[in-house]
Amino acid sequence: MAATIKLMRTGKKGMPSYRIVVIDKRKKRSGNYLDKLGFYNPLTNPAQISLDQAKFDAWVNKGAQLSEGIKKLLKK
Repeated sequence: MAATIKLMRTGKKGMPSYRIVVIDKRKKRSGNYLDKLGFYNPLTNPAQISLDQAKFDAWVNKGAQLSEGIKKLLKK
């Protein structure tokens, strides 16, 4: 199974927050996910990011790909 690490949008209209999840590559971003790795809140100043580094490293070692949004977020 091809897994990818993506941002899953939550929150109400105009006030987004995101979960950082591992999901099957063929599923939509709002579908059932395999594992929750953390969250990202862009509305706070500075933006709040929480990530379980051990889980993240384990999924990357298993071959999970990073989405474009996650790559941009990790560069910050």
